[in-house]
Amino acid sequence: VQLQASGGGLVQAGGSLRLSCAASIRAFSSYAMGWFRQAPGKEREFVAAISWSGGTTYYSDSVKGRFTISRDNAKNTVYLQMNSLKPEDTAIYYCAADEFGSGSDYDVEYAHWGQGTQVTVSS
Repeated sequence: VQLQASGGGLVQAGGSLRLSCAASIRAFSSYAMGWFRQAPGKEREFVAAISWSGGTTYYSDSVKGRFTISRDNAKNTVYLQMNSLKPEDTAIYYCAADEFGSGSDYDVEYAHWGQGTQVTVSS
């Protein structure tokens, strides 16, 4: 299983970015997918998760209403649309896969992780 995150970059506060995570997984639709982030000097934290079908989504309180997670099972890809970005969203963003999961905010539930993509929001 390989996960390749992309789409990070430098953006001004209030701007938007769309992250993508391409998965090399034979049965991608069997996996719940999640996004986590880690800021310098801080622990990794949950951002969003989506069930295998895409029918259920979960968000941390800090991003609810600003970020949207989605997936395209035909393309083996999960997305994170990030709007109204704030400087405190600055972090490395990681995608993760949880086989047979339904979507979780606990990082220990995810067996597979991507390499991360840097998001920097300037004030």
